[in-house]
Amino acid sequence: MDLKPVDLIVDKYQEKRTALISILHDVQDKYKYLPEEALRMVASRLRMDINEIYGVATFYKSFSLVPKGKHSITLCMGTACHVRGGPKILRELKSVLHIEPGQTTSDRQFSLNVVNCLGVCAIGPVMMVDKRFYGEMSPLRARKIIETINKKRSGVES
Repeated sequence: MDLKPVDLIVDKYQEKRTALISILHDVQDKYKYLPEEALRMVASRLRMDINEIYGVATFYKSFSLVPKGKHSITLCMGTACHVRGGPKILRELKSVLHIEPGQTTSDRQFSLNVVNCLGVCAIGPVMMVDKRFYGEMSPLRARKIIETINKKRSGVES
């Protein structure tokens, strides 16, 4: 693994321990997760114990210690979305992607997450793909969104 970007990120923050969260965000932006080798380098450069770094990385939900997919799919399963068909949509997503919530497809194209609320209950059920909200979701519509992303990736436009 090329760790030169980690050096550059730590340099950007002048090796300040107070910038740890910003450093970890930048590292995650670069690698799409926080690789162990990168965390060890950050610990070394900031003269911190690796356990302190892991403590911060595991405390905040925005950090991931496992590789994430190119596309992030988040399905709301809050009360409004749940009663409007959230579980059926989740079954469809699991069937199409062959993964469970919290996992990433083997080709690292998709990560599937489930949350208790996305804050847009009026248009539920809601699915968010790469920070874009899709309201009034259905199992068929969820499948079509995934298929569209896959077609664009493979260069096939419909």
